[in-house]
Amino acid sequence: MKVLLVYPKYPDSFMSFKYALPFINKKAANPPLGLLTVAAMLPAAWEKRLIDMSVRKISDDDLMWADYVFISAMNIQKASVKEVLGRCQALGVKTVAGGPLFNMEPEEFPEANHLVLGEAEITLAPFLKDLEQGTARHIYDSSERPALDNTPVPAWELLNSKDYACMSVQYSRGCPYDCEFCDITSLYGRKPRLKNTSQFITELETIYDTGWRGSVMVVDDNFIGNMNRLKTEVLPSMIDWMEKHHYPFSFLTEASINLADDPALMVLMGQAGFNNVFVGIETPSEESLKECNKVNNVNRNLIAAVKSIQNYGMEVSAGFIVGFDSDTPDIFERQISFIQQSGIVNAMVGLLNAPRGTRLFERLKQEKRLLSEFPASNTDFSMNFIPKMNPQKLAEGYRSIVTTIYDPAAFYERVYTFFKEFKPIKRRRAERFQLVYIKALLQAMFYLGILEKGRRHYWKLLFKTTFRYPRFLPNAVIFSVNGFHYRKIFGQMPLRVRRS
Repeated sequence: MKVLLVYPKYPDSFMSFKYALPFINKKAANPPLGLLTVAAMLPAAWEKRLIDMSVRKISDDDLMWADYVFISAMNIQKASVKEVLGRCQALGVKTVAGGPLFNMEPEEFPEANHLVLGEAEITLAPFLKDLEQGTARHIYDSSERPALDNTPVPAWELLNSKDYACMSVQYSRGCPYDCEFCDITSLYGRKPRLKNTSQFITELETIYDTGWRGSVMVVDDNFIGNMNRLKTEVLPSMIDWMEKHHYPFSFLTEASINLADDPALMVLMGQAGFNNVFVGIETPSEESLKECNKVNNVNRNLIAAVKSIQNYGMEVSAGFIVGFDSDTPDIFERQISFIQQSGIVNAMVGLLNAPRGTRLFERLKQEKRLLSEFPASNTDFSMNFIPKMNPQKLAEGYRSIVTTIYDPAAFYERVYTFFKEFKPIKRRRAERFQLVYIKALLQAMFYLGILEKGRRHYWKLLFKTTFRYPRFLPNAVIFSVNGFHYRKIFGQMPLRVRRS
């Protein structure tokens, strides 16, 4: 059997980093970890190839080579999915589809020959057995939540790691919280399921053996869902492994804000090599936090919590949302003020939307406020429901946030605010010099220091960092090119107002 595993094109968005990646000679931010894991579950005798369409285009010859095309995708990739399925159908190539997008909207993809839904550890084996016997059905599904002990090491041999800015590894699935707008609990449940420690370390070793040195993202939706296991087993093992291998990786992950409540956990994460944590802040409005059931963010000083994590050597990237029913007209200025004061450089602000499978979707459906389509991008100026606030004012307020916080003056000021709080651990072994930073610095000097209108603020940051925080110069370069990406993304987005 010849199988082509296809990861559809990731559209322009916050997380695509399309305009930042060329500075470091990379084509995509992260590899398709789900497809690589599925590839490892397929029979060893099968011939497998992988194409990430954010890395290279897919040709008809690529598709016609395959007996089956396996596709996995998220909601944001829907347009590319439709294109690939249509091409396969026209060429007579059979398709197998799975992943978050297909789990949430299986009825939207009748052109897929087979839908393998749920989690692959449960549903893939029955499909493969039926396929071998010539009796494969259209849909395979299960609500069972599998243990992760037998999840295989991803098939990294299918990937050219040089195309990517960061490698990926998974430790857990599921989140103990139940935010109204989030589909993670419907996909993976509220009880975190964990890989065992030796299994997780083996996956790190496998990535190391490919020759990769650099950033590794632990893709869990809430890495600290089981704090006790982290503190007693996983992080101590990671610390030991990192020391023995002379700190080849730096880690980033996602976590809830209550990380700031546990100094011992933050110390261990810093010692293990974590230097970046993405946190769902969402909003400084207590009313809106209560509305969406973001219980772990309520009744706390969120800025103090962010600065605490920064003080323990981890950058805080964060997601923010406007468009809650409880939002008042002052929310836009409050979001801007919070982001600037917190020193959250990579602040990703979006309009609220209701994915299928969420409690928000069901509530809005009952209230007859849903619109037909889900936005194609998390930077799209549109919503898939009718908001309580005037749609025009909401869209204009959202634009005011993103144009303000990504403006060079505000953006570079925020970088410097972060540097004042950032206290990374000093390693016993010096950080390895990376030529890519020099190349990125030179390109940034040209594009940001000469061509951009905000060049004065760029040079101000560069000089202040060089003389006051010289150790953070690589961080300043990375932040600067990320800011360039955000400005390009929002500079090309039209202001569109969705109406009922």
